[in-house]
Amino acid sequence: MKTLQLETLAEDFAFLEGPRWRDGKLWVSDVFGKVIYTVTPDGARSKVLDVPEGPSGIGFLPDKTPVIVSMEDRCLYKIINGKLVLHADISKLVNSNINDMVIDARGNAYVGNLGYDLFGGAEMKLTNFILVTPDGKAREVANGLAVPNGPVITPDGKTLILAESMGRRLTAFDIQPDGALSNRRVFADLAGAEPDGICLDAEGAVWFAAINRRGFLRVKEGGEITHKIETGKRMAIACTLGGADGRTFYGLTYEGAFRDISKGGRNSRIETVRVDAGASGSP
Repeated sequence: MKTLQLETLAEDFAFLEGPRWRDGKLWVSDVFGKVIYTVTPDGARSKVLDVPEGPSGIGFLPDKTPVIVSMEDRCLYKIINGKLVLHADISKLVNSNINDMVIDARGNAYVGNLGYDLFGGAEMKLTNFILVTPDGKAREVANGLAVPNGPVITPDGKTLILAESMGRRLTAFDIQPDGALSNRRVFADLAGAEPDGICLDAEGAVWFAAINRRGFLRVKEGGEITHKIETGKRMAIACTLGGADGRTFYGLTYEGAFRDISKGGRNSRIETVRVDAGASGSP
């Protein structure tokens, strides 16, 4: 296994999630800071807009319109002329705050939810996974998932892979022409590691944030771990690949106890390292 070392790019955020590389910038959601930022390769940040109910997943429609997950009101919003415009209200389809999301080349958004009051210390419950079509219509496309998180889509548009954080595995589905998901299977059993955010590289391997292992790991289909990025006393939260050649790994990390995440401290940062295999294009 190859071990890599991160370097700090930017810090002083509350709690970062949903990293996405787009048009030369990294987009991130500061969940408890309630702000979307973009960050340049040299670490300069710009505020995009406030998201009062807490932002999480970020995606882009085929016409490049940004779409963001608003966690607490369980809605998806487009960002148009610097303002939030409702894309879909999925509150009637879920029983908890929504979290990460991926949008495919057709504009279909796949959205996860926590399934229970994670930060309030409630008992874990299995939950569902929601498809929002480009016209804003929503329906359930999978259920029985243990905190579906960090979805990605293969370059051919035929397979969706997501993290089941409390299931300690990566799960794959076939994507049908109407956006439905089928043929659920284990992409990789993670041997006790709890995956948060993930990203897919050009070789078909998945980088995932092992939130209970203080590091990011790269896993091939079947479960072989090839690379590790240690984060020391910091929790690994989410990751993506970007940069001019797609080979800059962006890792979001947090220092502190899990119970303190929602309290608003400024303990989150963006860290980077160069990797061999570049981005796949998703998320």
